[in-house]
Amino acid sequence: MESKMGKPHPFELRVRAVALVEQDNTHTEAARRLCVSIKFVNDMVRLKRETGSLSPKVQGNPGRGKLTGVKDWVAGRIAGCSRNCRAVV
Repeated sequence: MESKMGKPHPFELRVRAVALVEQDNTHTEAARRLCVSIKFVNDMVRLKRETGSLSPKVQGNPGRGKLTGVKDWVAGRIAGCSRNCRAVV
């Protein structure tokens, strides 16, 4: 079974959440008005403060999987097996 990452909230919703907080609304009021969680509003305000942007972060862990350390070895084994190995039934 393949797991799928959730989709990030739309950029416009992110902008609206931060704008409401910047207009002196509390995080709770902004969350209630936009029908999102308080954590989402907190995260967007923090993201804007720390990065200056509201673009979603890259999801997943590209390049940091369990097999990253043996990537070249696995590729070599696969390449070698495709030339001189028979399929195991």
